Amino acid sequence: MSQDVNVVALVKGEERYLFLFSDEQKGETLRTLGKYASNPELSFSWYDAAVLSQKVRRAVRKKGEHFQNTDQSVGDSDAPRVEYNQFEDFMGEEPTW
Repeated sequence: MSQDVNVVALVKGEERYLFLFSDEQKGETLRTLGKYASNPELSFSWYDAAVLSQKVRRAVRKKGEHFQNTDQSVGDSDAPRVEYNQFEDFMGEEPTW
C-alpha cells in the first residue's frame, strides 16, 4: 500500500473542498465527487466533479509515470492539454461552451 497522499482542492467562494487520497483510493474518491455533485444541498456541481476527476486521474497517472521508463507512446505528450489551476479563473461562473 502506498504511503503517498494525493491532494485535490477546490475553492468556491467561501467554501473549500479538500480531497486527500492514496493511489489505491482513486475509485472511492471519484465516486465521492459524484455523490457531492448529486447533492442539491452543496454548491459542488457536476462541472466541478468533472474537472476534479481529471485532476485525480492525472495525479495518480503522473506518479506512475515518474517510475516508468522515459520513453512515451506516440501521441502521449503531443495532445494539447488545458489546465485550469483555479476555478476563480471564471470569476465564479461556469464557462459557456
